[in-house]
Amino acid sequence: MNKDSLQGSWKQLTGSVKEKWGELTNDDLTQVEGSYEKLVGKIQERYGHAREDAERAVNEWLDSLQQ
Repeated sequence: MNKDSLQGSWKQLTGSVKEKWGELTNDDLTQVEGSYEKLVGKIQERYGHAREDAERAVNEWLDSLQQ
């Protein structure tokens, strides 16, 4: 899965996102609306990660969905 397909599959992926990043609230997920940039930002905000670390985590998660 890539950044572009994230938005189209967002509703189906929210469970996986909550499982991976449990500190994200339902409001956070609603605000993200499948946007890669917003997801990275929320993870950065909630977990205190540097932007690069949050991007790496999201990219690894997206890669794991392809397997």
